[in-house]
Amino acid sequence: MTDDGEGRYRRGERRTHAEPLTASWRLDTSTFRLDPDELAAEEAKRRKKKRRRRQPAWRILALPILIIVSGLVVWNTTQRHNTTRPTAAPSATVTAAAAPPVATERSVIPVDPGTGTAVLPPGPAVPRVGAGTWHVVPGNGPVVGKGTRVYHYEVAVEDGIDPAVYGGDDAFAQDVQATLADPRSWIAGGTISLQRVDASYPHPDFVVSLTTPNTDHRVDLCGHLIDFESSCWRSSARRVIINLARWVRGALAFNGDLGLYRQYAINHEVGHVFGNEHVGCPANGALAPVMMQQTFGVSDDYVHDLNQVDPGNRDRVARDGKVCRPNAWPYPQGAGNSVNQPPG
Repeated sequence: MTDDGEGRYRRGERRTHAEPLTASWRLDTSTFRLDPDELAAEEAKRRKKKRRRRQPAWRILALPILIIVSGLVVWNTTQRHNTTRPTAAPSATVTAAAAPPVATERSVIPVDPGTGTAVLPPGPAVPRVGAGTWHVVPGNGPVVGKGTRVYHYEVAVEDGIDPAVYGGDDAFAQDVQATLADPRSWIAGGTISLQRVDASYPHPDFVVSLTTPNTDHRVDLCGHLIDFESSCWRSSARRVIINLARWVRGALAFNGDLGLYRQYAINHEVGHVFGNEHVGCPANGALAPVMMQQTFGVSDDYVHDLNQVDPGNRDRVARDGKVCRPNAWPYPQGAGNSVNQPPG
């Protein structure tokens, strides 16, 4: 091994200790040759960059324009939707969601029985005008009661009323017949009996007639002295007039109990057939006599004041401050327990 400086740095020779690190500047080009696949990849990259640089200007602008147009379409659709569909108030939405389910057939309206009970309660629409004539509902019933005097009655409905308003002829007739046959009705007095008959019976004692308000108000029937809907008994026509508006919507004094009011209306007007007149409340908190004008109310003072325009009833009820509870029956506890004057 020579000791000259060039020998120390000859390629491939082992260095001796303490030799300084040096690099050879003679390049061996064989070590830098690229593989053919790598050359092809590099060429593909160059072509791709060249194509990008040559893209026309419209392609560069297309994407921003498309974004702007899409935004305009969405905004326009939203505005049109908001103008054609009103939004509910947030408070109403919360209330509806939180409210418990309620019955929708009739709502009970709390009232002060001492005032303002003659007005017709809210409810379904009722036709005011019918034909002014009636048809008898077919059907007969047994004699009910133990009295020696038998009253025969027909059930009739005014022509021209949509049956859907009142439930149909048969339903009305059955309500009348069931009420008058009830042991709490007038038969409990022991002096009269009742029997329902139809048009084949020659001369009934009276006819219970469902009637529209305008026909009810005729001067030859109920008239309209008191400016509230009511029913009546017209002795000259032998006809009990049941006001359709009251039959459908009841009376405020009965606090939404339509069935009880209908029983009252039948018993009250039929009570006039037997000679009973209007009476007042006997004692505070007592059941009202069926002959009290409960369609208007159960307060003597209130009924008294209404009757001042009606000469036939002006002095029937005293202004004594008494207020009763609604009642549908002449004999609410059965025979021998009447809260009414006996039939005449």
